[in-house]
Amino acid sequence: MGYKDRYDPHLLSPISRQPQREEIGIQAPLPFWGADIWTAYELSWIDARGKPQIAIAALYFPADSPQLIESKSLKQYLNSFNQTSFENAHSVQKILLQDLSRASSSPVEVLLKLPEVFGQEQIEELAGESLDRLEVGVRDYRVNPDFLEVGAPVVEETLVSNLLKTNCPITGQPDWAAIQIRYRGPRMKRAGLLRYLVSYRQHQDFHENCVERIFMDLSRRCRPEKLTVYARYTRRGGIDINPFRTNFETTRPVHFRTARQ
Repeated sequence: MGYKDRYDPHLLSPISRQPQREEIGIQAPLPFWGADIWTAYELSWIDARGKPQIAIAALYFPADSPQLIESKSLKQYLNSFNQTSFENAHSVQKILLQDLSRASSSPVEVLLKLPEVFGQEQIEELAGESLDRLEVGVRDYRVNPDFLEVGAPVVEETLVSNLLKTNCPITGQPDWAAIQIRYRGPRMKRAGLLRYLVSYRQHQDFHENCVERIFMDLSRRCRPEKLTVYARYTRRGGIDINPFRTNFETTRPVHFRTARQ
């Protein structure tokens, strides 16, 4: 299949969030707020002289937007900029803002990083206590919230794992992620939490829906007073997607990239 290299906003494919949310029992008002933080590393266009220009785009879709964007369609849409002439980077930013806000039916934030600031990009890892060195046996690779258990006392802590893997519902391709869970509440039992995260290994769903399912399972099974779930998925097709959901934090996380991204 060939890609269009002339600007075409009709390549974007919005997908309603509602059916997946209804499936896992999310009702209005949403029990969280947050954003889907995307990084597009392969954005290019040509200027008025025909000279190629490049940028890295950071895209922020609010979690309460009615639609999410299917990632392959975003890739195709961005490719349509490749042989299209724009006056400057601001013009590109403006058209991205217009098209993505229209497709998601919600105001989207678009930031462009130009080559002169590429050297400021830093690699970091999600902060927190890693679960990944726990010696646990795993036999179940279907999502199983029964693994989740809590004990006393009430704690406030941040846990992380690099072992989350899910699968794209469109292509079946693997999606790899690091995940951070920050909460205050009864102490989550580590082995059960790790088994639960690994149980997503054959699960097919969009990144955003997986994070929301994890948020809801933790909320129901562990009953924390405060909860944040944040996943950073490795890039595919030049794009990474990083869903952030919280019921207590007042600002979204600082955007960075992990070693695998």
